Amino acid sequence: MPPLTPPFSPLSLSGLHLSGLQTLCTTLPDVDHQAQQAITLRETTLTKPAGSLGRLEELTLWLGGWQRRQRPQLNHVSVLVFAGNHGVTAQGVSPWSSDVTAQMVHHFQQGGGAINQIAHVVGAKLNVICLEDLRPTADFTLAPALTEELFLKAVITGFHAVPPESDLICLGEMGIGNTTAAAAMAAALTGQTGKDWVGYGSGLNHEKIAHKAAIIDKALHRHTSYFNTPLAPLEIARCLGGYELAAILGATLAARYKNIPVILDGFVTLCAAAPLAFLNPHGYGLAHTCLSHCLPPTDAHRASQRTLG
Repeated sequence: MPPLTPPFSPLSLSGLHLSGLQTLCTTLPDVDHQAQQAITLRETTLTKPAGSLGRLEELTLWLGGWQRRQRPQLNHVSVLVFAGNHGVTAQGVSPWSSDVTAQMVHHFQQGGGAINQIAHVVGAKLNVICLEDLRPTADFTLAPALTEELFLKAVITGFHAVPPESDLICLGEMGIGNTTAAAAMAAALTGQTGKDWVGYGSGLNHEKIAHKAAIIDKALHRHTSYFNTPLAPLEIARCLGGYELAAILGATLAARYKNIPVILDGFVTLCAAAPLAFLNPHGYGLAHTCLSHCLPPTDAHRASQRTLG
């Protein structure tokens, strides 16, 4: 299956299977080196010392290269927050019930979240997208979190949620239990254990952290057979992730093909997009992304290597 090229047809991803998704993930368009060369050359003509704008110069080069513009712009910035619920919360991995996901989504929709204020201040358009009416995934200690059909459906939803006119998209998530899913994905992708990746989440104590790690290890053991195939990064996302994480993967992939740079916000969002890094050597799959929660380097593939081992 050849790589897609803009513009997209609404039916571009109809009939998609995991193998086809893998092809999309591994035949990615490259950065526009000519645009970056032009940006670098222009920097030398400006009345300022070389490199005096520091991080701003790196970001301009990154933006222009992935926008394919010699003069990058930020006239249309989109913030996409994907929301979903997780069946693994039945295992007591979060102090909060899944009902909180819907409450937080309502809060965002009423303009009461911090992200609402940030989007307003910078003139970005915020869109909160609920997956599967917030029905939970399967409990991944008992079965894969998602069937192939539901996983691909969520990926496609995220793919088509990216406005093609965007100059930049910022991706975020909401979902009680999704730090457990993200930690499980990180452990499976890196060949490590739950203990290596679990954290306090939204308020766990030491005992609960140990329990959370054990739950992840149980899931890793159950799904090991899926992780020893060429499709392993995608199978990890399907078996251990969730609706909103799959949608983030789809949105990150769409942005690459639509020439839109991406800001990934937070550990969960990075883990959701991480299969792209693991399907491509040296983290190339995330080179068009930048991490809002990490300091330089700009290149997200270097940051993903540091964050995800």
